Amino acid sequence: MQSAIFFAFQHNCGQMEKTPSSCQNEEKKGKMKRTIIKDWKTRLSYFLQNSSTSTKTKSNKKGKQHTYFRPSPEEAQLWSEAFDELLANKYGLAAFRAFLKSEFCEENIDFWLACEDFKKIKSPQKLISKAKKIYNEFIEKEAPKEINIDFQTKNMIAQNIQEATHTCFSAAQKRVYSLMENNAYPRFLESEFYQELCKKSQITREPQGT
Repeated sequence: MQSAIFFAFQHNCGQMEKTPSSCQNEEKKGKMKRTIIKDWKTRLSYFLQNSSTSTKTKSNKKGKQHTYFRPSPEEAQLWSEAFDELLANKYGLAAFRAFLKSEFCEENIDFWLACEDFKKIKSPQKLISKAKKIYNEFIEKEAPKEINIDFQTKNMIAQNIQEATHTCFSAAQKRVYSLMENNAYPRFLESEFYQELCKKSQITREPQGT
């Protein structure tokens, strides 16, 4: 009887020893999740920092002035009419990329943007060099920002970049565009950040004395 009790006590102690470790793992996961959410909110709130002013001027390395406009609620609302409306707006594109980064899938928009730049290249030599760079970064197996496309498309791209043309990545770009339009885009429109952009600011004025 005593042996049985002693065995049961040992068994329970073993479980008790595992519990703190499990709790620590859960705590780490919870802390990581809170950090990710905080980082996401920080990135997105960046775009709301100038709510009191309509423009922000920034100088680049060459000293040129660039003015960035915070979109009006009406302009932000246009982004919900079509995915292209969002991508065509620099502010909207930056906000969408920050949102994708919070979901760990910014490789999709990065690839799409890389393809847009790729199609503007005129030099054949630069075209080949850029094609290989895009392939190494987004297409090949275990690439740093590997996108989710089928094996057949990957093989086709691998063959096409040997004699690169502006259509090398067309099939993959359409696939990625469709994924963003049908999945991430609707979630972005439902996000708290986008809803905040669509709100009209209420300016309260102090009554003037007569």
